[in-house]
Amino acid sequence: MKVLQLIDSLNAGGAERMAVEYANELVMHIDESFLCATREEGLLKETIQSEVSYLFLEKRRKVDFTAIRRILRFVSDNGITVIHAHSSSFFLATIVKIFKPKTILIWHDHYGENEMLKARKYKVLKFCSYYFDGVISVNEKLKQWAIQNLKCKKVVFLNNFASKNDTTRATVSLKGPEDFRIVCLANIRVQKDHLNLLAAFKLVQEKHKEVSLHLLGEIHKDAYYTSLVSFIEENNLNHVYFYDSQNGVLDLLKICDLGVLASKSEGLPVALLEYGMANLPAVCTDVGQCKEVLNDFGLLVPNNNATALFEAILNYIEDPEKRNKDALNFSKHICKFYTFEGVLDQLIELYKGNKQ
Repeated sequence: MKVLQLIDSLNAGGAERMAVEYANELVMHIDESFLCATREEGLLKETIQSEVSYLFLEKRRKVDFTAIRRILRFVSDNGITVIHAHSSSFFLATIVKIFKPKTILIWHDHYGENEMLKARKYKVLKFCSYYFDGVISVNEKLKQWAIQNLKCKKVVFLNNFASKNDTTRATVSLKGPEDFRIVCLANIRVQKDHLNLLAAFKLVQEKHKEVSLHLLGEIHKDAYYTSLVSFIEENNLNHVYFYDSQNGVLDLLKICDLGVLASKSEGLPVALLEYGMANLPAVCTDVGQCKEVLNDFGLLVPNNNATALFEAILNYIEDPEKRNKDALNFSKHICKFYTFEGVLDQLIELYKGNKQ
């Protein structure tokens, strides 16, 4: 079995991280593992294991005939039997399937805006789903959506997982006081609701001035980022630091005291799994699969509620015994249920392409 993971970019997002992790983890379990970034490289390229055969396609447009010829040749030359397409890469994968119908095509749905599924545009996706041999959904809500709206009959829910084998090292140091570090691992965009987190942090600082907030995630110098900077300045917040995307995330998480996600919507956030791997207690909003991931080993709050978020953060700051107990239990929970070994058997069965 030779499997190609297909992803549009290698920027540090959840879907991108999972595409790389699948390629890396499969090395020991199949004949050969491949990874193709179709449009853009990025920070995660450094995390691809040397045993993974890698292709950067340099796709320039929606239908790029040069890119199509290159990937068809790559699939043929390497005898690839399975294409595992992540997120929006399904369109190119479908074109390959049309030209090479014996190739097994699996589509992996990482859609993060679970609270707004009714507004999801999927006309092209629905057409392409005729060609899918299987669909992987990252939570139960997405699984039910796929069953109801797509033409592929084989739909499974597989947990995202956190890698135990991340050997990349951090190249930045955390700034500010070391008294109590809160970290939020999320790209800077509206869905992740950093503005709500900053509003909660403002309340935290009124009680604990030396607590610091560390925002790890890709920065776009857009209106949303500008609104965050303005909020920080207008409210005279201290010890708030932006770091952009980083490798060696586990190194950085391990020197923090609390992991937070304030998202308006999620699928199954990889960041939450990484908090567990780093032995961090976690506070997150009750969206997507977060409740199932935390499983009573962290604090869950309503989304878009700065007061509730503040109270949960304060709980962990002022109760170190609970903080340490929850961190230990959460870490054990993640290591037991959210590892690659937990999805491997079902994944291989899906790759075999047996029809239901």
